[in-house]
Amino acid sequence: MRLSDSKESVLLALDTLRKNKLRSGLTVLGIAIGIATVILISSAINGLNGNIDQFIKSLGTNDLWVFHFQPFGKRPTTEELNRKRLTYEDGIAMRSLPYVVAVDPALTYQNWQTGLGSVSLKAGTHKIQNTILNGSSSAVKETQDIELIEGRMWTDSEEERSAKVVVLGHDAAEDLFPDGSPLGKDIECEGSIFTVIGVLDVQPQPFGSGRNTQDNSAYFPLETFRKLHPEILDFWITLKYDDPAHKALVVDEIRELLRRRRNVRLEQDDNFAIFGPDSLTRLWNSLTGGLFLFMVAVSSVGLMVGGVGVMNIMLVSVTERTREIGVRKAIGATRKNILLQFTLEAVTLCVVGGLLGILAGALFTLILHFAVSYLHAALSLTWVLIAFAVSCAIGLVFGIYPAWKAASMDPIEALRYE
Repeated sequence: MRLSDSKESVLLALDTLRKNKLRSGLTVLGIAIGIATVILISSAINGLNGNIDQFIKSLGTNDLWVFHFQPFGKRPTTEELNRKRLTYEDGIAMRSLPYVVAVDPALTYQNWQTGLGSVSLKAGTHKIQNTILNGSSSAVKETQDIELIEGRMWTDSEEERSAKVVVLGHDAAEDLFPDGSPLGKDIECEGSIFTVIGVLDVQPQPFGSGRNTQDNSAYFPLETFRKLHPEILDFWITLKYDDPAHKALVVDEIRELLRRRRNVRLEQDDNFAIFGPDSLTRLWNSLTGGLFLFMVAVSSVGLMVGGVGVMNIMLVSVTERTREIGVRKAIGATRKNILLQFTLEAVTLCVVGGLLGILAGALFTLILHFAVSYLHAALSLTWVLIAFAVSCAIGLVFGIYPAWKAASMDPIEALRYE
């Protein structure tokens, strides 16, 4: 087949589109809808993945978390909920492990079912509700990469003597002191007075554009917190190590230390969990895996409808052009010539549908990006190329039978066709 024959086939396909605008438009609509769906959903997932990556990075680099069960990805069993709690001494013991930079045993007082706090704070005439209370050691500055917009964190000596100082979350400080800096001023918390020594920057959140519940928080030295709520015993231990290359060694050291301290026999499983920000990544990937399957299922429906439409219009086209096929064969066109002509026509229809779908998907992505700003929807070049390749493949798959039917016609019978 000469190159000129291929060009002629494409031109014939475009001429078919022009002569049958409505029929051709309805045919490519299914392809366009399917491709636009792929582009839009992949762009949304791409934006969400970017949000999750930024959020996980904000949780700290080279961090590990230790708790008495794994809280992410599954509902804890009764056995896990009834496990012996980790202690402050467990956290302090980890500070002597190789490659460990800092360890922070922390406590939190909040309603875990709602994610909100259970305490009210008051400063003068201003009062806020549902505040989360946190107690941490002075090592929290290192383990959580805390950003302050003003003031400072507490010192070791303030922690040791249970100093009545507090660091406020961004929203808590803004609501309690709307008219000026809260530094050096007092707040009332559960009947006690505390002096504000610092204010945290806005805490990142992976989803949503509203207020983050973590910004309505108050952070106390650990010993101060334990006097406020001595009943809270669920220590969440955050550990920072020096180099990502040492992660496996640090995990092994923690496991050996805790098994020894918690008297776990050799044949028994761990009665604690060691995990890190990467566990959130795995959880998110498992969720987006399901979303990806949903995307494939939804877009496949549109693409199948479009493919059937392409086959239908090509079969109609073959029937309408039976005499033309007979004439072409009579003047020397081979089966290969006819097969390529009608296959290229089908592929051209799907390429047009694919291009329209890509343009529509890009437009919807742009609208989504600005309409839902926190989503940060972004086009994925990989999925654009995959979507375009799929549209071409549909033209090939659904166009091959009509093309084969046209190529197999007997020229004499075709010339007799009315």
